[in-house]
Amino acid sequence: MKCISVYTNDFEVFSDIYEKIINLKLADNEEKQVDGITVMESGEVPDNYLERMKTKLEVVVMKVRDRDITILQHGNLFEIFIPTTESVVH
Repeated sequence: MKCISVYTNDFEVFSDIYEKIINLKLADNEEKQVDGITVMESGEVPDNYLERMKTKLEVVVMKVRDRDITILQHGNLFEIFIPTTESVVH
């Protein structure tokens, strides 16, 4: 899973810029500002990280079902987990 980190604790601000973030093309570990909020492509994250974080009481878990995206919010951070599909070039 690919992880995009969004550095804010304000859900309304996150919600306002969510679509812009999803549509960004970021390289691994690339950092950008979106409407004054720092967004970073955090690379691939093992599935067990997501499962481990979901069990913590201080973590809010949100799911975008039609896109199979999971969003975690904890502290001053939102983490967007996007499934990656392996593509084979012939």
